[in-house]
Amino acid sequence: MADRVVLAYSGGLDTSVGIGWLREATGKDVVALTVDLGQGGDDLQTVRQRALDCGAVEAVVIDAKDEFADEYVVPAIKANALYQKRYPLVSALSRPLIAKHLAATAKQLGADTVAHGCSGKGNDQVRFEAAVAAIAPELTSIAPVRDLALTRDKVIAYADAHGLPIRHRGDSVDQNVWGRAVEAASLEDPWTAPTEYLYASTQDPTLPRDPDEVTITFEQGVPVAIDGQRFSVLRIVQELNALAGRHGVGRIDVLEDRLVGIKSREVYEAPAAIALIAAHEELESLTLERDVARYKRRVEADWAELVYDGLWFGGLKRGLDAFIDHTQQHVSGDVRLQLHGGRATVTGRRSEQSLYDFELATNDTGDTFDQEQAKGFIDIWSLPSRIAARRDRAN
Repeated sequence: MADRVVLAYSGGLDTSVGIGWLREATGKDVVALTVDLGQGGDDLQTVRQRALDCGAVEAVVIDAKDEFADEYVVPAIKANALYQKRYPLVSALSRPLIAKHLAATAKQLGADTVAHGCSGKGNDQVRFEAAVAAIAPELTSIAPVRDLALTRDKVIAYADAHGLPIRHRGDSVDQNVWGRAVEAASLEDPWTAPTEYLYASTQDPTLPRDPDEVTITFEQGVPVAIDGQRFSVLRIVQELNALAGRHGVGRIDVLEDRLVGIKSREVYEAPAAIALIAAHEELESLTLERDVARYKRRVEADWAELVYDGLWFGGLKRGLDAFIDHTQQHVSGDVRLQLHGGRATVTGRRSEQSLYDFELATNDTGDTFDQEQAKGFIDIWSLPSRIAARRDRAN
């Protein structure tokens, strides 16, 4: 049905108003699509009913939490993905998956148009439309804010005039299982300290409490167990969000450089992401050769920027994925973390794939390091490769 438009529906004010606004401006029936990525908040059946109450002819809800964890969070862990080396990708990681389901739903329903509620001031407009263009270039993308002059004043006036069952909450919050991003008027002055009310998934790290210790097991870069008990990636992230969040791990107050050229201040909460990336990086320090690890750090920064910029489906990002996946062949083992006072501190690491050799590293009796190695760079540079080759032969 080409007379339909599929709208990425969050349940918030902008997309609720967007349903009626799109219908009136385009003459098309609106189908609301909500993708569950672990964002919490209102029950998704409540969100679905809200979309229908706002005028959607159909409301589709897709549970994509496991897909998000397995196909989007896992690559981010392998890449130690931190934008500007400061904070995990939260919104940027979710947009390509939402766009994928947006395009698939449009094709399934025979619609030729998709829409989203993002403004041109942020990054998400670019992310959604770049992803849709990459996977379904035949679809037309509409942004009501940009294309249909749906300004903030008009949104509020439309909601009031039509008695829509949603009100503007002031702060802008985007959340999924990997983290929570908050924009607020109180943060627009970079000198103003964030207040406690902005946080929802972490507790105040300054409050006194006993530390917790947790051991995370990885297999080829993928987290597979907590304290020896195997779980899905989604369950591991959920468990660590609760455990690390209790200690205030993952609170980040940051000024970020947006894709559109402005600086923006946001507060992030990402307890599981910070804990898992810290553990994964430490395991890599034990299992990757020096030159591979050094080069991978550069690739990680590029990978994070590409995803931030909305190029999840781009050729360069796919090429970097292949390199990163290759580096993870031996990234298996256990990392012990202490969670306390807002920090996830590595206190131990072990791996059957370890390149650490006690007899070479020790300064005590039993030191087997050949001091003649120090004569030239060639032998020094080749030592990690020779240790790695010995490991590979053993396997």
